[in-house]
Amino acid sequence: MPEPFDALALSQQARAAVQSGNWRAVQSCATALVQKDPANPEGHFLAGLVARAASQPEAAASAFERALTADPGRYDAAVELAEAWRMLGRPAKALRLLDAQVGRLGNSPKYLDLAGTVYSQLGLHARAAPLFEAACRLQPGVERLQASLAECLVTLGRLGEAETLYRELLGRFPRHQRYHYQLANLRRARDDEHLEQMRSALEASGGPPARNIFLYYAIGKELEDLERWDEAFEHYRKGGDAAKGVSGYRVEPDLALIDAIIATCDRAWLGAAVLEPVAASGPVTPAIGPRESTPVFITGLPRTGTTLAERILASHSQVESAGESFYLPLALHQLAGRQLEMVPKPATIMAAARRPGGELAERYLAAVSGRLEGKALFIEKLPENFLYLGFIARAFPDARLVYLRRHPMDACFALYKQSYFRFAYTLDDLARYYLAHDRLLRHWREVLGERLVELGYEDLVSDPEPQVRSWLGRLGLEFEPACLEFDRRGGAVATASAAQVREPIHTRSVGRWRKFERQLQPLRERLEAGGILVRADTH
Repeated sequence: MPEPFDALALSQQARAAVQSGNWRAVQSCATALVQKDPANPEGHFLAGLVARAASQPEAAASAFERALTADPGRYDAAVELAEAWRMLGRPAKALRLLDAQVGRLGNSPKYLDLAGTVYSQLGLHARAAPLFEAACRLQPGVERLQASLAECLVTLGRLGEAETLYRELLGRFPRHQRYHYQLANLRRARDDEHLEQMRSALEASGGPPARNIFLYYAIGKELEDLERWDEAFEHYRKGGDAAKGVSGYRVEPDLALIDAIIATCDRAWLGAAVLEPVAASGPVTPAIGPRESTPVFITGLPRTGTTLAERILASHSQVESAGESFYLPLALHQLAGRQLEMVPKPATIMAAARRPGGELAERYLAAVSGRLEGKALFIEKLPENFLYLGFIARAFPDARLVYLRRHPMDACFALYKQSYFRFAYTLDDLARYYLAHDRLLRHWREVLGERLVELGYEDLVSDPEPQVRSWLGRLGLEFEPACLEFDRRGGAVATASAAQVREPIHTRSVGRWRKFERQLQPLRERLEAGGILVRADTH
């Protein structure tokens, strides 16, 4: 007589296999469950977990969708499906599903955390925070849950709470480099207390430089706070050299991308109809809904003041911010029929350029609409969108195109001392990239003309009110005093500037590079040879 089929036992066996990472056993249980009952939600859910572990989001989404269809009450399948859709570049679908399920997650720390993570990845940090907080209440003292909450609190400007959490975590995990890195960037160091803790962690590591990248950058940051310039730079250099070695980064693909953009996005391709500047006078018409909102693309090299500009503009009563969404490059890749690449290939640019601009706008707006409330203007602030200003101008004839400009040496040093930017790990790569970026900026000035609104960081922080008045006027907005009081408003900031932009406007960063003039001399010589410093000093 055949043994009786025990679905519960198979499910329990599979869950144990999930915990141990035995995905072959999980797949075997899932197959058996579905073969016995094709509508078995647990079998499809387990199959989705296997596909997710194998980095197959399409297969995972299909399996989780079948599980949810079989049992609409499976919130675990719903949250997993939302994450799969996010990974597949379908943010609107992910958001609708999460919003429908979030009220049912109250007893599951795991899925409260995952749902919060998906919201955070979608740029909706205010929706994520209550979920992370609930997860921590249900399971106090769980490192992963506390770390998720701490990171979210930083983006929301709840810096004191975040600092308390990171200090608690470091009390239990004193060698955790990312926690040290986060704490170092939350506030300015006033003494050696945390610095000595990081030095102890570095000494205890005993590993090669590649294992200490975040500690190098964090120690460099606090040494700079304490005005120990030479020591600070040496740690930035160690961090960058180690990061370059681990990443295997080569600057040539980035340079080839810029060359392809310049060759493709010329004046003939853009067409005269999209090159007229936006009217600089008269009130902006209020939007009826998100699809009627007009985008303002704030671009420029990272660390040049894009977050400051966003905070100023988003304080206006007729403006809201969608943050840094990555939806524009995602839509461009979708047009080209390619998966999202960290550095798009020239073939991707050429394929996307052959498609109508309206398709890019439609895809982008469909993705970003879930972040919007329907004000007249909304901000998209991904600095690297400066690469795609031609595509943006062609797709959005009414969009405002803003470019932040900062003194090249300050801009380069601000990039060099962060762990985020591959092309800035070494001064040699940084010089080559900056020269190519400058070439692209000059191209955009030539083909976009007055549609490109440039804003100088040094001018903005040195004399804010007249600069803000002039800038708002060029965007078709009346001046509002709230724009100069941006530090009083809340809102998420998910960038390296999360702590700095909570302060009023200041000039502390202007000319900062001169504290490291000797170490930065090779970079300066390269920029001088390219004529960049001469042009910068004439603006």
